[in-house]
Amino acid sequence: MHRSASRLTRILACAAVPVMLVVAGCSSDSEGKSEADGSSSSPSPSTSSSPSVTPAKYSGLPDACDTIDAKTVGSLVPKVKNKNGTSGKSSDIATRGSCSWNGLDDKGVKGSQYRWLDVSLMRYDSDATLGSGAKRAGEYYAKEVAGAQGTPDAKSVKSVATAGVGDQATLVTYTLKKTDEDFAYVTVVARTENVVITLTYNGAGYAGAKSPSSADLTKNAEKAAKEAVAAIAAGSSDTPGAGESSKGSSESATAS
Repeated sequence: MHRSASRLTRILACAAVPVMLVVAGCSSDSEGKSEADGSSSSPSPSTSSSPSVTPAKYSGLPDACDTIDAKTVGSLVPKVKNKNGTSGKSSDIATRGSCSWNGLDDKGVKGSQYRWLDVSLMRYDSDATLGSGAKRAGEYYAKEVAGAQGTPDAKSVKSVATAGVGDQATLVTYTLKKTDEDFAYVTVVARTENVVITLTYNGAGYAGAKSPSSADLTKNAEKAAKEAVAAIAAGSSDTPGAGESSKGSSESATAS
């Protein structure tokens, strides 16, 4: 009886050995496979990158009253009241600015000629949430063109894309009745990189004088707009990234 018990103990011990080896083998294979295929049970650190946009080219604006040459102002606005122009109010001159000139050339019984010239500048920074400065300027450009085309009470509205004035430009012409006279208007909206220029030139003849033709106003307005575009390049800071926010600002620039 004692012999049978001993024999049974040895059989059970031998049977237990393969089971232990199998368990150990499975554990070893699992670890080997995990290391081989890189599927570790411990979590690996995740990497994330913040969104980025192309830095805006221009980080500042020149004085709007300096964007049109004094000789050009003199030829477009005869008898101009203020040669230096009248600056518009702005809470942020690095983002927006405007200037206007007007004059009345009174020739007595031969009539009078009135002219008005206005230029406004709007600059956009690149924003991680809203897009690049050029993209945002393009959106504002479209709004300015639509605004000129939809001028209340305007008649004979025509618009055409014009080349050679910034990266893109549209010229809008129309007539508008004011002070019992028919005023001829030309608005040039141009975008150069992340800056939008809106230039308006209008005039009328008084006391029997003939009003200016749309063709003449257009020619002069385009000339002034080209000068404004050149002034942006010459008088603005163009260091990429200057004035940019790493996180981006949620505030969108609006015209003053």
